[in-house]
Amino acid sequence: MGVEMWGQLCARALRCRARAVRRDAGMVTSEYAMGLIAAVGFAGLLYKVVTSGQVRAALQAVVEKALDVQF
Repeated sequence: MGVEMWGQLCARALRCRARAVRRDAGMVTSEYAMGLIAAVGFAGLLYKVVTSGQVRAALQAVVEKALDVQF
């Protein structure tokens, strides 16, 4: 097999791969829905953690300390 033929085969393989990537570029509706459900679940969990008593007290202490700085 010559170098020229090898180059043509490589170019053809790259074109095929590029077409396949374009076809698989986005999520289908079911994947989008599962991603959205996961994001909402994570947001709910994060909200519960941030609004818990210990975290709220820690955040309040940080803010009070920042506001108590002498200039």
